[in-house]
Amino acid sequence: MKVGYRRVSTSEQNLDRQDMSGVERVFEDKASGKNTERVALQEMIDFVRPGDEVIVHSIDRLARDLRDLQSLIETLNGKGVSVEFISERLIFSGSENDAFAKLQLQMMGAFAEFERNIIRKRQAEGISKAKERGVYANRKRKSTINVKRVKGLRDEGLNNTEIAAHMGISRMSVYRSLNT
Repeated sequence: MKVGYRRVSTSEQNLDRQDMSGVERVFEDKASGKNTERVALQEMIDFVRPGDEVIVHSIDRLARDLRDLQSLIETLNGKGVSVEFISERLIFSGSENDAFAKLQLQMMGAFAEFERNIIRKRQAEGISKAKERGVYANRKRKSTINVKRVKGLRDEGLNNTEIAAHMGISRMSVYRSLNT
């Protein structure tokens, strides 16, 4: 059986670019790739059987940490399941021992991990600079937004920026509320 796995980092992101045509079952996560504690990933690992093929769009969609990547592939191969990465055109199976493919996996996995570390470093630098300017506050997220009130203010003729200011929420929260 061909099984697909797709992942994006946030619920706002779209899975569409990770084409999974030809697979019989797809597992999807909208969660960070920083670790393997993802619901659909664990479900997929439990679901696959010997002889199955797991198709993933690219290495960084499966894992952002080299050790996690290697561990996931070893786990799947240990179950008799092959793993194919579409973008990198790599296939890993327990029956084959392709040294070049293993080298490519390690290099690509290292790049994915490096990219994640760079993103975290830039984010920390940005937060630090924002704090220095006094424009960063570690805000507590509101657990619920009164969607009816947001829609009511929209009906009264306020634009999204005015609604956000009036309710003390972000414009993105206004957009999300209006799209529910």
